[in-house]
Amino acid sequence: MSTAIIFWVLVLIALIYGVVIFNALVQIKHNVSKAWSNIDVLLKQRHDELPKLVETCRQYKQFEQETLRRVTEARARVQTASQAQDIPALGLAEGALRAGLGQIFAVVEAYPELRANEQFNQLMQRISGLEDAIADRREFYNDSVNINNVRIEQFPDNFVARLFGFAAKPLLTFSEEDRKDVDVKALFG
Repeated sequence: MSTAIIFWVLVLIALIYGVVIFNALVQIKHNVSKAWSNIDVLLKQRHDELPKLVETCRQYKQFEQETLRRVTEARARVQTASQAQDIPALGLAEGALRAGLGQIFAVVEAYPELRANEQFNQLMQRISGLEDAIADRREFYNDSVNINNVRIEQFPDNFVARLFGFAAKPLLTFSEEDRKDVDVKALFG
C-alpha cells in the first residue's frame, strides 16, 4: 500500500513539475512575441516618418534622387519582412535602410538650406530617436529569443518543449557588411 502512495506522490510531483515548466515556457514564448511586437510598432512609426523625410528632401530639386530611391526601396523591404515576420530578411533590409539614412544625413551637409529647414530637422531627430529605440528593442528581442532557445534545450525543459512543440526562434542579426565600420569618406565623396 505504501508503494502505491509513493508512486502516486511521485507521479503528482512530476506532473506539477511538468506544469511549472510548461507555464514558464509559455511565458517565455509570449515574451518573444511581445518583444517582436515592440519592434514592429517602432518599425511602423519609422515607416510612417520616412516618406515625410524623403518628400522634404525631394523639395530640393538637386538633392540626390538615387539616395532617396534606395531609402524608399529599403523601407518597402523592411515593411515586407516585418509583416512576414521574416527575421533574417528583416536584418538585411534594416541594414540597407540604415545605410540609406546614413547617406541622406551625410548628403544633407551639401545643402545648407535643407539643414536649416525646421521640418527636416524635426524629422531627422524623430527618425534618429526611432533608430535608437529600435536598436534597444532589437537587443530586448534577441535577449528574449536567447532565453527561449536556451530553455527549450535545457534538461528537463527540453522534454516538455518537444512534447508541446515549443520551437527555437531566430535571432535578429545583420550581415557582415552591416557590421563593418562606416566609410565616412565614401559618404561625402
